Amino acid sequence: MSGLHMPAGAGTQWVQPLRQASQQPPQAPRWPLWCNGQRIGSVAEAVFDAAQATVWARQQGFVLEAATAQGAQAWQLQADDPTAALNAMAQLLRTQGRCGPWRNEQLDVHGQDGALVATVERGAVRVLGVATQAVHLLGSAPDGRMWVQQRALNKPTHPGKWDTLMGGMVSAGDSLQTALARETQEEAGLDLAPLQQLRRGGQVDFACPSEEGGDGTGYMLESIQWFHAVVPQGVQPQNMDGEVAQFQCITPQQLQAWLLQDCFTPEASLILADHLGW
Repeated sequence: MSGLHMPAGAGTQWVQPLRQASQQPPQAPRWPLWCNGQRIGSVAEAVFDAAQATVWARQQGFVLEAATAQGAQAWQLQADDPTAALNAMAQLLRTQGRCGPWRNEQLDVHGQDGALVATVERGAVRVLGVATQAVHLLGSAPDGRMWVQQRALNKPTHPGKWDTLMGGMVSAGDSLQTALARETQEEAGLDLAPLQQLRRGGQVDFACPSEEGGDGTGYMLESIQWFHAVVPQGVQPQNMDGEVAQFQCITPQQLQAWLLQDCFTPEASLILADHLGW
């Protein structure tokens, strides 16, 4: 980004704690979660009572039991329909108050070899330790300013914080391009076609505790693919899904100040740091 000047060492000093915070072990011991021979996530010990969970699962028509897998205590899920079983578990977590915000949105669940195993409600992925994907879009103006959004004040995570032009999850069955196009339209009211110089910028990974689930039972495993484009002169982002309070197009100096003042979400901060080469 032209025009952005950083004092020597200041970028590294600012961003290093954020990078360390994005890579932290779970707050509570977790058992691996296996499904039909594939490891798909992990669950904190406090989430399920082994005896009760086994009985409950049998009533639902599948098997969920505490067992040893590859020399470690684990949850073993055996089901003819893994998607139905995982979503039943998500509903159970919801009734127990151990679920994140319920979105009625399915996310893909992959095994350790990358194979698609099932899908599950988005609100349960942190408690089940399921790895997720997200996409973000950085939007620059032709004069070098940066488009940013302020998250709505009723957002369950980081309300009122500043964010990239767009950020959203990759839903079940989506390609990165499909997710990028859908989320850009929903959050910013923009089609990808008129954007200029659209390119993939890089990847930011998170493996850290999540507040979802409560009592240290949530864990975030997320890979964020970020993209960059130039928003043409005269084009104004407009939110379509009610999840954005406002958009602003800010100067490089203002962007630098907001980063140093912790005005952005952790995800946006690390993406912007990556973009700026910090």
